Amino acid sequence: MEMKRKYPIGIQTFSEIIKDGYVYVDKTDLVWQLAHYAKFIFLSRPRRFGKSLLSSTFASYFRGEHALFEGLKIMDLETEWVQYPVLHFDLSGAKHTSVQGVKDELNRLLDRMEANYGSNPGETTPGMRFSGLIDRAYNQTGRQVVVIIDEYDAPLLDVLHEEDRLKEMREVMQEFYQRLKMMEPYIKFCFITGITKFSQLSIFSTINNLMNVTMDPKFSSICGITEHELVTTLKEDIGLLAEAYKITWEEMHSKLKLQYDGYHFSEDSEEIYNPYSLMKSFLSRKVGNYWFESGTPTFLIRQMQHFRTDITTLERIEASATSFDCPTEAMNTALPLLYQSGYVTIKDYDRESDSYILAIPNKEVYTGFVYGLIPSYVGIDSGWVQDGFALRFWRALKKDDIHLAMEEMKSFLAGIPYVEGFKSKLEDVKNYEGFYEYTFWLIFNMLNVYARTQVKCAGGRVDFVVQMPETIYVFELKVNGTAREAIDQINSHGYALPYSTDSRKVVKIGAQFDRDSMSIGEYIIGYA
Repeated sequence: MEMKRKYPIGIQTFSEIIKDGYVYVDKTDLVWQLAHYAKFIFLSRPRRFGKSLLSSTFASYFRGEHALFEGLKIMDLETEWVQYPVLHFDLSGAKHTSVQGVKDELNRLLDRMEANYGSNPGETTPGMRFSGLIDRAYNQTGRQVVVIIDEYDAPLLDVLHEEDRLKEMREVMQEFYQRLKMMEPYIKFCFITGITKFSQLSIFSTINNLMNVTMDPKFSSICGITEHELVTTLKEDIGLLAEAYKITWEEMHSKLKLQYDGYHFSEDSEEIYNPYSLMKSFLSRKVGNYWFESGTPTFLIRQMQHFRTDITTLERIEASATSFDCPTEAMNTALPLLYQSGYVTIKDYDRESDSYILAIPNKEVYTGFVYGLIPSYVGIDSGWVQDGFALRFWRALKKDDIHLAMEEMKSFLAGIPYVEGFKSKLEDVKNYEGFYEYTFWLIFNMLNVYARTQVKCAGGRVDFVVQMPETIYVFELKVNGTAREAIDQINSHGYALPYSTDSRKVVKIGAQFDRDSMSIGEYIIGYA
């Protein structure tokens, strides 16, 4: 198929996108408003949400490159187009490195800027060089300086809970960032962006006038694609993708909404689509799971393991703002990082109680979560699940043959090639029970089967409920106990009663697990 449109995959420079005619969703009215909103601005957004493009747009705007903005919304707002010296730092090169590596990266970036404004041999630290650079740029141009720092938190993400390394890394970054406060009279505008909230890393303690607009409704849509932008600016692209799928424009719009929509960055935010995944789907002519191409971030997995996050609860979390918008030193769950990383988002807000409902945003994130967490939480390769077992298990469920399905599951669990040493981590009954819950939850969800764990009912909590188009399965799992005790518990506690009015057949399964084989031992099937 001939490519009619150019999509900026991997291109984060505003000038290149405009000059080379790539598809661009005009955010320049919001850029102008934010540039005049406060002097020091902080904004956090998930990865691949356009933070770097936004930073580059600010750089072009403050350099006075008005020709790039012809025909865009900002032309109705800006009349002066003053040229300011711009110091634009991208700290993505400081990821996964040592303290010395971070210093080296800062010095490398400063070298490039000092080529324009000169250097001073007496400035021996990155922070000293930074303040000297601002001073010289101001004096040489006669104008205040614009500072843009993209991925400011990149050096710290991998060491959030490594106390010694975090302390050393934080000291380096504090020494650098504190110069912003010292040089405030010489700064016109400062924009800082990254994934995590600034207060979480306690590195901006000296900047008491830093305005955090991360959850400001006025700027909720400054990164990402809104519904209106999708159906106007990108209307043609939906049509091209629909042609490739041989479906209607409306059907493709619904497909994209289910796959990529659903983010909210404030209580009054419009629904936001993932911009990277949208553009990638338009380019490849396929609706895929592109946000996870680079894998689940290691820093997030580490934090979830550190806090022993229950992954089965992430489909609906009720929380106050302080529980997902709090500093690192006050964190007692991985929820703040899950929210800021885009793995859960705001789905609802109750003004009376000032509480939020957080959940996984859309199908793409849900699918990536399930596949990305298999190795970390269950100790198996996700590819193993799909190697024959998935199809056989699915067919058994579709035929309503629960005996065959359980035998397939039994054989599958017994044959899993577990990560070396994984069994030794299951130290007590609770860990075993959690292991089986995670295993069942992940397997069913990989098969796109609606499954929930620890489901509340009048008689207590049932371990597992699986809902199929024609059948509902109610599971009780026993590690220390028998299958008979499990099925008796379902009956005596009325775990199946909530589904008695459902038109579907209700099947009760009491299962006992064998620690040695790490699989199902015996099971009993009953019918409501």
